[in-house]
Amino acid sequence: MKTQVLVLVLNKVEVLETLMLELNEAGLRGATIINTTGMGQALASKKDESYIIASIRDMLSGTRVDSRTIFMVLEENKIPTARSVIRNVVGDLTKPNTGIMFCLPVDFVEGGML
Repeated sequence: MKTQVLVLVLNKVEVLETLMLELNEAGLRGATIINTTGMGQALASKKDESYIIASIRDMLSGTRVDSRTIFMVLEENKIPTARSVIRNVVGDLTKPNTGIMFCLPVDFVEGGML
């Protein structure tokens, strides 16, 4: 069976817990979640002020400061289920500040469980 890594950069971080619960319920386990910052946010924070000041300003104004990048190594036949769960929880990924999802082939897997 071929294996893929599904990557979801989730800008809509408020749905993260629900997403993890729904993926688990669908039998999809083993996600790795990393706190990430997009290029636009990183550049915006470097304008005229320190990153800390920019982060505090953004937090107080309600502007999204970071995102979560989720990696899941899945057998190819589980990708449609994962995509469906993600769309159902996250919503329309074509809308701004929602996220981006893509898959990459995996040449080999060593360790962990699929």
